[in-house]
Amino acid sequence: MDLLNTLVDKGLRRETPTRAEALAVLATSDEELLDVVAAAGKVRRHWFGRRVKLNYLVNLKSGLCPEDCSYCSQRLGSKADILKYTWLKPDEASRAAAAGLAGGAKRVCLVASGRGPTDRDVDRVSDTIRTIKEQNEDVEVCACLGLLSDGQAERLREAGADAYNHNLNTSESTYGEITTTHTYADRVDTVRKAHAAGLSACSGLIAGMGETDEDLVDVVFSLRELDPDSVPVNFLIPFEGTPLAKEWNLTPQRCLRILAMVRFVCPDAEVRIAGGREVHLRTMQPLALHLANSIFLGDYLTSEGQAGKADLEMIADAGFEVEGAGEVTLPEHRAGGGCGSHASGGACGSQGDPGCGSHDGAEGGCGSHEGGGVCGTAPAAAPAASADEPRPDLVAVRRRGAGTDLAPNA
Repeated sequence: MDLLNTLVDKGLRRETPTRAEALAVLATSDEELLDVVAAAGKVRRHWFGRRVKLNYLVNLKSGLCPEDCSYCSQRLGSKADILKYTWLKPDEASRAAAAGLAGGAKRVCLVASGRGPTDRDVDRVSDTIRTIKEQNEDVEVCACLGLLSDGQAERLREAGADAYNHNLNTSESTYGEITTTHTYADRVDTVRKAHAAGLSACSGLIAGMGETDEDLVDVVFSLRELDPDSVPVNFLIPFEGTPLAKEWNLTPQRCLRILAMVRFVCPDAEVRIAGGREVHLRTMQPLALHLANSIFLGDYLTSEGQAGKADLEMIADAGFEVEGAGEVTLPEHRAGGGCGSHASGGACGSQGDPGCGSHDGAEGGCGSHEGGGVCGTAPAAAPAASADEPRPDLVAVRRRGAGTDLAPNA
């Protein structure tokens, strides 16, 4: 397939595909899917080998967000029956983080619902970051707190944060249909503030909200211009009690094509499978590891994910290996920030991490939309569902870990 050969060549050179080429990837047929995965897998292996980076979410403050992001279970007016609690204390957050690190994670993403942090909130999170770093050796910490005011990114960096996440989520042209309480430009401004402060910028998208192929390509090309190191790809979990509860638009094949397109556009950035992988990729998750080099371990912000042990078994069975704490995630040429196809202008990655981006990552947390995947399974007697049928049986509200007395899933 000439298209795929061209995209592989461009990916190995860090050259930006054309919009027409990116759209063509999304338009490929199911019969061509394995060829698409194999081609994008060559690019992934060239820059990241067979390593898979594990990230772990800690929801510092859950629910009661004043923003109206349609996809989010923590949004204003949400009727989703999620956990609601105020700020975890630093030691509580550190214990939660330790569970993920013990399971193999090398990065912890600290997420809090809300429009953005007050200066007092930044102090709280700074104390938490210092506590986690004092109690856990070699851990990377990403903060995901929403829209940043001037100077706040610098303060988080001084406290020891390595990265900051804030997702663009969807294209600029359709953003107003998803959220009205802040703008697309607000999100872009926060990513730029994080980047300017020397934090590793992380920003991604949510697929499955009713967007077109053109919208998906628009947001991924916008991300490349912003140059985040990490690009989390979330798949909408249609949480009951949210405006998008009826949006079941994804199949496993569609998810794989989206991940492949992101890999071709952002060849040497950390592409992370975030919220919704268990719900929409299901048994095709191992194939997705040939496209993405990073996942979240265990549960998400307000929904339950696949068992951490199952994540580790999946990685090993697929022939991949967990990236160690002493290994550098990004290719050497990106160490100074910026991947971008210097040859093509505009790169996709600067130096970053998970992506939660405020409440916005409502579920998959750092970089995930709010319905992070879940491990919930249907009753044994339930009939098999076809690939394009809604699967509400796979959506389970998180009832363990941070904010509860039960052990976390890690």
